[in-house]
Amino acid sequence: MRVTIVYIVVALLVFGLLIMIHEFGHYMVARLCGVRINEFSIGMGPKILQKKSKKQGTLLSLRAFPIGGYVSMSGEDEDVDAPDSFSCKRVWQRMLIVVAGAAMNLVLGFLIVFIIVCLTRDLLASTTIAKFKEEATSCAEGGLEIGDTVLKVNETRVHTGEELTYEIMSQGYEPLSLTVLRDGERVVLENVVFPQFEEKGSVFGEYDFFVYGIQHPNVGQLLRASWHRAVSLVKMVWDSLANLVTGRYSVESLSSPIGVTAAVKDTITDSNWTGKQILQYVLNITAIISINLGVFNLLPFPALDGGRFVFLAVEAIIRRPVPKEIEARIHFIGIVVLLALMVLVVGKDVIGLF
Repeated sequence: MRVTIVYIVVALLVFGLLIMIHEFGHYMVARLCGVRINEFSIGMGPKILQKKSKKQGTLLSLRAFPIGGYVSMSGEDEDVDAPDSFSCKRVWQRMLIVVAGAAMNLVLGFLIVFIIVCLTRDLLASTTIAKFKEEATSCAEGGLEIGDTVLKVNETRVHTGEELTYEIMSQGYEPLSLTVLRDGERVVLENVVFPQFEEKGSVFGEYDFFVYGIQHPNVGQLLRASWHRAVSLVKMVWDSLANLVTGRYSVESLSSPIGVTAAVKDTITDSNWTGKQILQYVLNITAIISINLGVFNLLPFPALDGGRFVFLAVEAIIRRPVPKEIEARIHFIGIVVLLALMVLVVGKDVIGLF
């Protein structure tokens, strides 16, 4: 099998930690808003250890399977007539509690990206062309010159070399419009063609140049590169979802934790990386997953945090809550759809292991 026990255990711990951090976000904001927490669970399944807080009355439990956790709040799924219940809090407080989990994943993703940027010089590259990979390249034929600073790829602004290469990969399946800064003036280059490659039935662009790097970055440059890298990862998640809806990406491009683990194992075992390079790669995958969790949970889809936020927004507009029965039915439909999608993707990845 392509996935060994060690990789499976590590993957479970990473995914479990990211989900636990998500739930911890809900827990902390709920506590700050004065909501009574019935239980905060680390892991899922049967209880291994449990302890009840004497001061708050919260049951802290450790469960058998390290695949996340959950927060059980008073009045979360039913109306409880008590000042410390979720259902009795103001709408804006409940909104904060609902989005807190995704916010924690996004913040964690940024922190991991900052660590990666501090370790990886490539992510500190500028968007100024240093040289081409070959003497005659397709982008040079389109008018791109050494010394040009790329400002936009089509209508998307780019700030770092990593953003530039991603946008070329994402949009370069067709000729691009590049806005560059040349000798102090903005120049628009139309119909710039880049080499292409195909993966899982989708066509991507491939950059054929090198850009200048930053040799001795200061704290401000590190923070700037981290911010743009994190924003680029958020955009990458949105682009992937949009391309799935439009049909540019097929279901084959979706991966479950099993598929991600297999891909990580294959990449590491097939490379001659040093320990530092492996650490950077694993941190990068973790940052992508954390940001993915944050963005995905904010989608306005039933059963997700974003779907719950929509119901709270409706309540704020019409000044009364949506009946619990109606909301519960809609969330149930969402759960069924998500579970069906999960079974489909997991099944695909399991078949791919053999």
